Amino acid sequence: MAKEQKYVSQAAVVAVRDGRICLITSSSGKRWLVPKGNLQKGRDLRETAAQEAWEEAGLVGCVRTRPLGSYQFIKLGCLHEVVVFRMRVRDAKRDWPERRQRQRRWMRPQKAAEWIAHEALREIVLGEVRRRTSAA
Repeated sequence: MAKEQKYVSQAAVVAVRDGRICLITSSSGKRWLVPKGNLQKGRDLRETAAQEAWEEAGLVGCVRTRPLGSYQFIKLGCLHEVVVFRMRVRDAKRDWPERRQRQRRWMRPQKAAEWIAHEALREIVLGEVRRRTSAA
């Protein structure tokens, strides 16, 4: 009989301010990504995305209702499904919970996409760039 794979639901946020996207380093400091974390008990995916933006990057803003997309990956034998939202950033605090563990950088969307290691997340960011460009 096949072993049942554990499923982890996560939320992420593409945080945008003044035409730039915020990237942060992974907890190991080896990769660049967007704030992301596990679905938190008592919160929906949007609320989780907003909380992760605060904890991992010190960002406060408005998370859109409709997701930009989602992607999956396997880590430590668990299937992770990540729903990605867009956040319009109102404030980027100088001090935040994970400030000592992560770097934060603001980049033009095309450059941010180049720095993102995970291909599916990169495609979501590029899709957002294309939507914004075609809407202009």
